[in-house]
Amino acid sequence: MQSTDAFVDLSTPALEFRGLHAGYGKVEVLHGIDMIVPRGSVVALMGPNGAGKTTLLNVAAGFVRPTAGCVHVSGVHANGISPDRFARAGVCSIPEGRGAFPNLTVRENLKVFTHAGERPLDEVEETAYDVFPRLSERRHQLAGTLSGGERQMLSMCRAFISDPALLLLDEISMGLAPIIVDELYEKVGELASQGIAILLVEQFATAAMRVAEYAVIMRQGRITTVGEPDDVANDLTAAYLGAMA
Repeated sequence: MQSTDAFVDLSTPALEFRGLHAGYGKVEVLHGIDMIVPRGSVVALMGPNGAGKTTLLNVAAGFVRPTAGCVHVSGVHANGISPDRFARAGVCSIPEGRGAFPNLTVRENLKVFTHAGERPLDEVEETAYDVFPRLSERRHQLAGTLSGGERQMLSMCRAFISDPALLLLDEISMGLAPIIVDELYEKVGELASQGIAILLVEQFATAAMRVAEYAVIMRQGRITTVGEPDDVANDLTAAYLGAMA
């Protein structure tokens, strides 16, 4: 269905890569990536370690600059812009294990998160503690002393607070118990239901596939398969087994 909104073309992807090449120094990691993340959709980026998944997220957040090809955010050419400008354009990135400041308390972290928007701290706290009640009990505790699951909950608060158009999630399940992973992915589903486009990297395929509408499989810096989760299951198994061979 075509949008009747004169200001937002819903047919324009939230994120698009065209012929993207990128890497670190002289080492090229991504070799000609063509991919889109439709508005309001969840795309799971899967594949073995070393496939280039995190590098692709870093390009989408402005931390790594393309060496060739294009990045478009909501239809706007975004090559070479700073991470700060990506954030102002509605891109929220939650990197693996680095989404909170360990030497600040939970409340102080939430205060830092308010700098990305205009919401007052008391409103931000209310939202955060409503989403993750456990954090209310830890509000005066240093983030570095929280459990791994609680730190990831605190990091995830950024997405609920900043109301992004595009959310980038990198390995949110890393090192966590399955029951915590299930809780976090329940929140990812809530964010998706709000119409936020989400690109997530995940090794815990079962959890990711429950919320994803599309799955993309990468190997050695290239996309090998794109489809709905049920359609790519066999290719995903082959990608992981092939990487171990």
